[in-house]
Amino acid sequence: MTTRILAGRQVHSVGLGCMNVAWAYGNPPTREDAVALFRHALDAGCDHFDTANIYGGGASEQILAEAIMDRRGEFLLATKTGILIDGERRGIDCSPESITASLDGSLQRLGTDHVDLFYMHRFDPKVPIADSVGAMVRAIEAGKIGSYGVSEWSSAHIREAHAVHPMAAVQTEYSLWTRNVELGVLETTRDLGIPLVAFSPVARGALGGELSDVATLTDKDLRRGMPRFQGENWAHNLQLIDGFNALAAQAQATPAQLALAWVLSRADHVHAIPGTRTIPHFDQNHAAAGLVIDAAILEAADALINQQTVSGHRYPALVQATIDTEDY
Repeated sequence: MTTRILAGRQVHSVGLGCMNVAWAYGNPPTREDAVALFRHALDAGCDHFDTANIYGGGASEQILAEAIMDRRGEFLLATKTGILIDGERRGIDCSPESITASLDGSLQRLGTDHVDLFYMHRFDPKVPIADSVGAMVRAIEAGKIGSYGVSEWSSAHIREAHAVHPMAAVQTEYSLWTRNVELGVLETTRDLGIPLVAFSPVARGALGGELSDVATLTDKDLRRGMPRFQGENWAHNLQLIDGFNALAAQAQATPAQLALAWVLSRADHVHAIPGTRTIPHFDQNHAAAGLVIDAAILEAADALINQQTVSGHRYPALVQATIDTEDY
């Protein structure tokens, strides 16, 4: 399997995003099934687990604690801070006080005394970058985190923070149909030697080979509010997806595997963290890094599904306003 450097250690290039077991897409699995998924993933060689304090109101972190924290030394553990979803307290807060309190809460839920990588989940324009990074540095000095990263930050702000104290990772959405990182972040991370961690690399399930009727999504599924999954946009995008599925069949891979292989092919410092609720889907994703996909098929996928061919924005306007990454 392909391995790459992240937060100072060699890890499998396809990790596991841990949001889906607690929140966002469809109905979460039972606690028993979620625990079984995480244990299976670790047994299968997955050594990069990515969660956040807001996933299921902390449930994702708690499930990780129950499932695999007794094998703490076998994997890289990442979690996040900065997004508030607490009654009327909603928004972004990367003040030093909030970062410190959030970290302590995550450590308690995770049942560990340290995380390897701690992200600021979004950019907070209200707080000087040096102040936020300062809180991260103090957490590193206290042994609570091994390193820090940022998620959905612009190139300029990444450079500013990295100059205060070197960061270990930048996380952002990256897939065939979301190319915002190619406006600057991909080049910036390459220049600075920072690993880039791609979330939603299977286009929020659109390129997973199974979703064709968005009416089947549950009422609380986040995709119902995303323009690309709505009305005429989805009808247009579904035609692209049909062509993509045919390319995957030609490659003798699943659609998700082709989507992951494309993301990993973009640069040697790119990692992917697809999420899933099931062991069979995990097994497909985990195997993707070991597949050899013909370059011509990767190029055909690139030409078929990209920022120019996909219909609709990746986020509704209110959410997009919280994103710092460069936009088309």
